[in-house]
Order: sequence, then C-alpha cells, then structure tokens
Amino acid sequence: MTLIRSVILLSLVTSGPLACESQSALDVSTPLESDSAASEAQAVFEATLAEATQALDSSEHRAGLTPVQLLGKLLFFDRQLSEPRGQACAVCHGPSVGWTGPELFINATGAVYEGAVRGRFGNRKPPSSAYATPAPILHLERTQEPFFVGGNFWDGRATGEELGNPAADQAQGPFLNPVEQNNPSEAVVVAKVCRGPYGWLFRIVYGHRICEDVGRAYDSIARAIAAYEASPEVNAFTSKYDAWLAGRAELTPQERWGLELFEGKALCDNCHPSRPGPNGEPPLFTDFTYDNLGVPRNLLNPWYWQREFNPLGPFWVDYGLGAFLYTRNEWSPYARGNLGKVKVPTLRNVDKRPYPGFIKAYGHNGFFKSLEAIIHFYNTRDVLPLCLPELPGTPGRDCWPPPEVGLNINTSELGALGLTPQEEKAIVAFLRTLSDGYTRR
Repeated sequence: MTLIRSVILLSLVTSGPLACESQSALDVSTPLESDSAASEAQAVFEATLAEATQALDSSEHRAGLTPVQLLGKLLFFDRQLSEPRGQACAVCHGPSVGWTGPELFINATGAVYEGAVRGRFGNRKPPSSAYATPAPILHLERTQEPFFVGGNFWDGRATGEELGNPAADQAQGPFLNPVEQNNPSEAVVVAKVCRGPYGWLFRIVYGHRICEDVGRAYDSIARAIAAYEASPEVNAFTSKYDAWLAGRAELTPQERWGLELFEGKALCDNCHPSRPGPNGEPPLFTDFTYDNLGVPRNLLNPWYWQREFNPLGPFWVDYGLGAFLYTRNEWSPYARGNLGKVKVPTLRNVDKRPYPGFIKAYGHNGFFKSLEAIIHFYNTRDVLPLCLPELPGTPGRDCWPPPEVGLNINTSELGALGLTPQEEKAIVAFLRTLSDGYTRR
C-alpha cells in the first residue's frame, strides 16, 4: 500500500495539475494514512444502534426513519459486513461529501477506493448513493435513435430487474465483489446480519424466520439498504436551490447567471433537468440516461496495475454500458452504439465537501479534480488540440488528453460551448447551490 501511494505521489509531482485546477488539487499535506471514513462510519453505526435499541425499549422509532430505513442505515454503516471486517458501504459513500468518496488523497489521485483486502482497488470512482433510488428499471427507449434509461452502477448492470429497484440490485453487488467487501457468499453476509447486534431488528422488519431462507434474507438486506438510501436522511432536498424554488432563499446575481447558462447556452439541463416535475417533484438533476463525454483515462487508477483482477493491465479499456449490453442477448445489438457511455450522475451535492480545501473527483474515473476543471473540459474539449507525446502541453490549457473510448462521443451538447471564463465561474457558482444542508429537514 505504501509503495502504491509513493508511486502515485511521484506521478503527481512529475505530471503537474490541470491548468484549470486550483492549487489545492495538489496539496497532499494531509496525512496519507487516514481512517477518518472508517471511524466516521463506526461512530454513526454505534449511535444508530443505540437509537434503535432505545426505540425498542420505548416502543417508538426515530422520527423521520421507518424501521426498515433504520435497519438499512445500520447495514450501510456496519463495518462488520466485509471479509476481513472493516469495510462499510459508508467508507466509499460518505455523507459529508454527498455520499461519494470521502478520502482527500484518494480523490486527488486514482479516485477509486481500496476494498476490504489491502491492495485491492475497484475500477471506477464511487458514484453518489444519494438520489439514486428514483432511477427506473433499465430499459430501452425505442425512439428514432434508441437509448437506454435507468439502472444503477456507472455501467447500468444493476438493472433493477431482480428486486424491482436498481438501488436494491446495486446494494447486493459490493458484498460479494472481491475488490470491495469480499464476502465469499450470500450465506456469510446473512449470518453476519442475523448474528449481529441488530439481528433482532432484521427479524422484526422481515419476520422471525427470515434468517432461515438465505436467498430471501439476502434480498431483504439489499431492499433495506435501498430503503435507507430513499429516506429523507439521504435524499434530503435541503439545498439552497431547493430553498430558492420554495421562495425561502435568494440566489446571488452570479448564481442566477449560472442557472441561466445551465439552462441555456451551456445545455446542461438537457441531461440534468433543473426544474420541478409536473406534480411539483423536486428536480433530480439527472435524466438517468447514458453518455460518453470523451473523458480521458485516469492512469493514476491502481486498477491498471492490478493483474489478479485485471489481466489486461494498462491496456484495459472501460467500455461502460456497451460492455454490459454485450452480456445480454436481447440488448447486444445495441452494444456497439453504447460503447464508452456511462450513467449521467445527479448533480445534487456535486460540490458538497467537509471543508473548502477538500478535493473531490469528477467523471466516472475521477480524472478531474475540481468543478472548474470538468466545466472547462465540457466547454473546450473540441477546441483545444489533443495532448501528444511529441507535442507536450498542460492539459486544460494547451490541450486535452485523448478520450478513453473514441466511439459514441457526445459532440452535440458539449465540447465547444463558447463559454467565457466568467461564464464558467458562474456555472460553478450555481452548482454550489445544490449541496444539501442549507436548510434543515
């Protein structure tokens, strides 16, 4: 692990930042070995368990969370549900950073998180687990140009077909993934829950004989996690923008300008709808579709050098949705047209961070290290030339690296938007109004 961090740090020092990054993107003065995410998960778990036990004694449950949501919260923050123990869902999906990656150093480099087994890393940045539950079951929209909508994970492989909810399908994946929580079987996960300190709550919610049926119990664990992810504690809708929509806050002139650009010149709301639904539903800032933005590779990702699980090594290419579609006979004819496409993420909490200098990663592989950088990429991807070995330059100022997948790149909605530097800053200012916590629930 120390060797990996040393190599990554050396790469940072020698390659330099993107031209559009703030200087803090290279501030690695934070201690390299940090257990802050795990400690936070443990603290939340212990507090929630105490609340659940107290609620049992008083025949009450915590206001705002139903019993199944409370169970889901315990599952989400439980560090005992990995092998070896120590890896909770919250270690990769921290609430203080908008339910995505909570470690500064990781975000500043490879952006993928280490699993329960030391030295094993995933291949993509953790997506936000907030505002994911409204996603529909993955399906094909048969328009003039067919496209896919719904599902979960960056590549849509958690379709929702198994449990009727993509978030629940997704919740089953990390438990058994060897580069994540690494449990050997569903039965092991079920046994940990049933024999654990909140097994009584699991039985209250799903029946006293639930632990006798491993398949049903495992499905119930996933459904409980999805129930918590759908709760007001995760999908809070408490941002400044929500308050503005409700007439309880005022946007600054720069934020209003950013909103106008977001919905106009920058074309952002084509994929990130920003207005309430027909029945007043708050906007989710995603249409749950898939797109190839032409994001370059993030070669600081340890996955490229993890031969046990990635035999292609540095030649591995992330084909996203298209690769998954090839595994399904009914969808394989559409696979080539979706190579390189990944799920359009919500922009809610896109700038939520525990303190101003905290680094967040953007893009499915975390290539970008600031909102400024990815907005500048959207604006100038097709304006600046490609960075080439024989023509060195600073990415974001002189050139952009080539896309990881050159097929199916969206050239109609980004790449040459013609935004001025001031307009880019205004859009960033607006995006910062989407962080939950401005008001209380």
